[in-house]
Amino acid sequence: MEHYESKFGAATVRGMIPRMKAVAEEHGIRMNYGGYVGNTFDSHRLIWKAREEGGSELQDKVVEEVFLAYFTENKSLGERSVLEECASRAGLAESGAFLSDPESGAREVRDEMREYGRAFRCTGVPMFVVDGKHKLSGAQERDAFLRLFGKL
Repeated sequence: MEHYESKFGAATVRGMIPRMKAVAEEHGIRMNYGGYVGNTFDSHRLIWKAREEGGSELQDKVVEEVFLAYFTENKSLGERSVLEECASRAGLAESGAFLSDPESGAREVRDEMREYGRAFRCTGVPMFVVDGKHKLSGAQERDAFLRLFGKL
């Protein structure tokens, strides 16, 4: 929790974590928040690679496995073996060689981070961009999405 408290403040975290757990539970997801929080750049590279290899469908599967590993299984996303396991479970083959080269996909991911950072003032995750122009930042209640969709 120290990482979250240093980023968002203790008072915010006291309200944020229970709300996130409750929303996740409504969807059958058990969030633990007990895993190691470290550098997640390699997970972003892996997610980028999944989109390159299999489009949004494979990318979504990899994201699901990464979230499961971190939020439910309390695994460290800084460990290559964890990311390789996520890739394998999602159906992304040959991730080991890709992940072992720290330059593979790194420039592309950094470029996307800069692009989205500038265009949408994105400084963290989750951030949702709807229809290429409407932004929702942070974990949002269902009603926030419904209000946005109603305006489109």
